[in-house]
Amino acid sequence: MKTNTPEETVAWLKASPTLSELCAAYPDEWETVQHELAVVLGHGSPDELVSYLKRQSHQGTVSARKTGKLPVREMVRSQMAHAAVKQHCVSVASGVESGTVRFNLLNGFIAQRLLFSHDLERKPVSLFRFRLIWPLIWQKRFLMPLVQPKGIYCFYSAQLVEELSRIIGKRHCLEIAAGDGTLSRFLKQQGVQVTATDDYSWQHSVSYPEWVIKNDAKDALSRYAPEVVICSWPPARNGFERQVFRTRSVQLYILITSRHQHAAGDWDAYREQQMFAMQEDTGLSRLVLPPEIDAGVYLFTRKPAVSHPGFQAGN
Repeated sequence: MKTNTPEETVAWLKASPTLSELCAAYPDEWETVQHELAVVLGHGSPDELVSYLKRQSHQGTVSARKTGKLPVREMVRSQMAHAAVKQHCVSVASGVESGTVRFNLLNGFIAQRLLFSHDLERKPVSLFRFRLIWPLIWQKRFLMPLVQPKGIYCFYSAQLVEELSRIIGKRHCLEIAAGDGTLSRFLKQQGVQVTATDDYSWQHSVSYPEWVIKNDAKDALSRYAPEVVICSWPPARNGFERQVFRTRSVQLYILITSRHQHAAGDWDAYREQQMFAMQEDTGLSRLVLPPEIDAGVYLFTRKPAVSHPGFQAGN
């Protein structure tokens, strides 16, 4: 249902309405987005798709600057485009174009015992057991489409958690956009001093434990002044990762994300920042599960300060 004011519409969009709800409220915008997506997807170029989504995101900013008003229709179209691309990726991953994606009883039982301690509470996954059991799940392409609506975008092997703990060491670590706090929980079990924070914007889907502190990333970085920051699967085109690179205390940023740049992360911010050296640790990347999600673990290490030649203390 359409809301009455631009402010109400923006608040509605922040509550993450479904694609169906967006289309029902704004059929004209959906017709435009459908046509544009059909052209882009028809070309079959991932780079062109990424560029299209970026243009959708930037159009609202341009419109706001020109008119001085909230760019409601541009925001609606951008959210539609991203939701439609996400739905398209689910269809490709699962092979299910309509209806409900679900495991049969046997596949569901195997996946539950392998990946979860109970219900949807994830556990550190034994890499040995995973490699032994994962091939037995013939509906494996259903897994991520089933769990992503609950804020689960990957699974962590026990070996990954151990390696991350070794890298972080005794330094204080801040997790931003922590969601249900799974990664911080695993790191704490390894003795890491880590604080989990999230802005709670996914309350409609994620159950936040009380120890995940309600704090947006910018405020959390300022408040805790961490040496190490970690983030797993940050939202695509988010605005908060830039603040990591601006925070002077940060010496290392550990990012777990998709290699597909339209799916997660602020890749413009990664490319534009100049204070950190970015490198994928392929050994760590292989420890993120399941392998079908094509995850990457990237380490941003602060570059040494450049001293000015010819300067000497006391001169």
